[in-house]
Amino acid sequence: MKDSQEYRDKKAFFDKIITLYGRNVIVEILQDKTLTIHKLHLADSNKPDGAIKKILLLAKERGIEVIKHDKAALSRISKNAKQDQGVAIDIVSKTYLHVDKIKELQAYRLIALDGIQNPQNLGMIIRSCAAGNIDGIILPKKNSAKISPLVVKASAGTLFKLPIYFCNTLQEILIQQQEAKIYTLSSHAKTTIYDIQESEKTIYVLGNENEGVSHEVAKLCNDSVSIPMNRGVESLNVAVTASLIAFMPS
Repeated sequence: MKDSQEYRDKKAFFDKIITLYGRNVIVEILQDKTLTIHKLHLADSNKPDGAIKKILLLAKERGIEVIKHDKAALSRISKNAKQDQGVAIDIVSKTYLHVDKIKELQAYRLIALDGIQNPQNLGMIIRSCAAGNIDGIILPKKNSAKISPLVVKASAGTLFKLPIYFCNTLQEILIQQQEAKIYTLSSHAKTTIYDIQESEKTIYVLGNENEGVSHEVAKLCNDSVSIPMNRGVESLNVAVTASLIAFMPS
């Protein structure tokens, strides 16, 4: 039993880890004292000058463990050998949560992302939701953009200000949300976002940049809604759509 509990605790801890890479990104992260850092990873081929020198100094000031690896091992950690610049960092995010945590919410307005591939779109969606009237984002691990330096940049420093609920697939969490009213966004829907009356638990599903909401996910939603548009405009960028939903009055 003890070993089983230790495994669950360890897994729960590492589920909260977000690994980012790139020298400028890591300097910014180390300068943000509100973020909890687990470990800093460096390629042993790095020369200790310039940005690396600054990174090491900041890590020392904060008492952060620094681990050196060969380039191949570092690339396995960063998962981006071409752009990691020989550095990666593990952040313990208090806002990166398993979807089971949604069950603890008495009421919510959530945006769920189905196949969003563009990291800049993801970052802008996070920024709008953090600024607006949204309680969190559901982000599947499969078939979605990963949290990366591009997402951090596009989110303009808001990545860790809003709960992001992770799951393997969107279908598995939507099946569980029987109490929620779930809407897909579709340009073909006759009902608009301004016509509906939200329930205490509402989820808006935004689909892939090109294909929209997948058929498998659409089957699990209660209704489709559209954003009324003028002058023959057919659709909006998914990040713009998220912004409009985020600033709808609840």
